[in-house]
Amino acid sequence: MTWLALGLALFLGIHLTRALTPQWRTAQMARLGEKRWKGLYTLASLVGFGLILWGFSQARLNPIVLWPRIPGMNHAAAALMLVAMILMAAAYVPRNHFKAKLQHPMTLSVKVWAFAHLLANNTLADVMLFGSFLVWSILVFRAARRRPMPAPAAGTAAGTAATLVVGIALWALFAFWAHAAWLGIAPLGR
Repeated sequence: MTWLALGLALFLGIHLTRALTPQWRTAQMARLGEKRWKGLYTLASLVGFGLILWGFSQARLNPIVLWPRIPGMNHAAAALMLVAMILMAAAYVPRNHFKAKLQHPMTLSVKVWAFAHLLANNTLADVMLFGSFLVWSILVFRAARRRPMPAPAAGTAAGTAATLVVGIALWALFAFWAHAAWLGIAPLGR
């Protein structure tokens, strides 16, 4: 669990600098230069992400179960993951109504993803991983909503339809194949 905790602290910590310490971040960018800052940011992110993957995989070998599984929660999580995938698609598909209305669909996607996984899982490592990402996404979303933002591009029916198609396709890919292929867990098979 130590590697997981270190990875989460490094990865989420560096991703919180804009939300929690914008002046420090700006000072570091000025001191180091933008390219050097971005390079160090990327390096810290990759090391943190690697530690998360390593630590979580190690924690899964000897899981500490916190409560018994609740029947039906994996299906509730699957439904929430559909929402998360549509929100993720909304961050990238241009001119969709979701992005125009919500402004930060990627952060909301992470929030729904984390909550869904907290519902479906019951180990200490799950609570550490998904709980940390949930707290991170709440803090980042709150900070982003406080920053002045240019008016978002208006959504179109075509952009919104494309967002739905991409989001549903991503959800189906993960629900029925990728999650089991990559992580060894079939979300709808337990």
